[in-house]
Amino acid sequence: MQIYNTLTRRKEAFTTLEPGKVSMYVCGMTVYDYCHLGHARVMVAFDVITRYLRARGYEVNYVRNITDIDDKILKRADENGESIDALTERMIAAMHEDEARLYVQRPDHEPRATRHIDDIIAMIETLIAKGFAYAADNGDVYYRVRRFEGYGKLNNRNLDDMRSGARIEVDTSKEDPLDFVLWKAAKPGEAYWPSPWGNGRPGWHIECSAMSKCCLGDTFDIHGGGPDLTFPHHENEIAQSEAANDKPFVTTWMHAGAVRVNQEKMSKSLGNFFTIRDVLTEHDAEVVRYLLVASHYRSPINYAPDALNEARKSLTRFYTALEGVEQGAVDTESTLASEYHQRFLAAMDDDFNTPEALSAMFDLARELNRLKAAGDLQASQLAAELKSLGSILGLLQQVPSAFLKGGQGQSAPLDEAAIEAKIAQRADAKANKDFALADSIRDALAEQGIILKDSREGTTWVLESR
Repeated sequence: MQIYNTLTRRKEAFTTLEPGKVSMYVCGMTVYDYCHLGHARVMVAFDVITRYLRARGYEVNYVRNITDIDDKILKRADENGESIDALTERMIAAMHEDEARLYVQRPDHEPRATRHIDDIIAMIETLIAKGFAYAADNGDVYYRVRRFEGYGKLNNRNLDDMRSGARIEVDTSKEDPLDFVLWKAAKPGEAYWPSPWGNGRPGWHIECSAMSKCCLGDTFDIHGGGPDLTFPHHENEIAQSEAANDKPFVTTWMHAGAVRVNQEKMSKSLGNFFTIRDVLTEHDAEVVRYLLVASHYRSPINYAPDALNEARKSLTRFYTALEGVEQGAVDTESTLASEYHQRFLAAMDDDFNTPEALSAMFDLARELNRLKAAGDLQASQLAAELKSLGSILGLLQQVPSAFLKGGQGQSAPLDEAAIEAKIAQRADAKANKDFALADSIRDALAEQGIILKDSREGTTWVLESR
């Protein structure tokens, strides 16, 4: 298996610290608002990665943290007139609802920053004792960036270039403008925790260094996150953790691609900012997930109506192939399914190449349709294989007829009883040899996106992909 490592900027053979076990930490959400499409991208990307590693036989310990104390949280709670706890608990519950609707499995552990304050303080004390951090006279504690020899290695940046090219606020409490905060002194009225340096709260970067150490140890296999976290967040995590622990921090760094909306960067100022729940009120959750899976996890995704329509059409091809086939158990010895199975594995072993994996699944679906048409009993084996491969990507777990009749987020213009009544009326017309009436009923339904399918067993309907 090959995985692209952001740190080395190349694909590398994947090896783990412990044979057969994967330790993985992914930066999670700051819970001051509802999750947006960028969060969905990271959720789904690392859900697929986790599912595949487990399908390959690895025992995966997946940790995704929650930042539940932060300047944005303090500001939003104040604006809402609610407590920090009330705000964060509400947003965490909403996050879990959103990920469940997107078929994202919960991580094994979800450490929260506020429950690891003692660990954070202990790591800061270690950094101060080693000379990598210092307490300023304003009550803050800062990390000495220039003291850490490898700073900038994740992003291939030179310290002096960073200093000259960056807009850095003047802070007379810092020894160097590049230094970053580990502990923030509390302002009047703010939430705080007691510390050796006075009342305050942790800086954002130190939270992940402390929580990953508590959950996975000093060194672990994979660290992941969104594309915006490589600098400064992940760069700062490396500096903190390796200085405190005297060990390499992470073996493999992975970063998901960004989400663009109609080829523009998603932002509130452009009016193209969408929360997950906004999107799922309009679109089937599996269609949205397919859009997120269909691109390679490192590639940017364009969220647009045309892209969603293509995602629905692709899923329709799969569900149409699965419809009406009695699925047997997956037979790993089946030579018929083996070609597609091996192609799928080869694609996913190559840095989780989901577009190539889906290509193998489309060819499998095409062969399944051929066997269905021929009445070949082996169709059930291919159907089982298609659904099994789909489950690794978190797809194809709905009842085919339910998806084809609209699924979630796309409803037929007529209710099911009214459609069935039209089908019965058309059957009567055909029985009376009134084919003009039968055709007009079929055409009228088709204009509303309801497509009739005739077979020896009778007439069924699906909702046209639009």
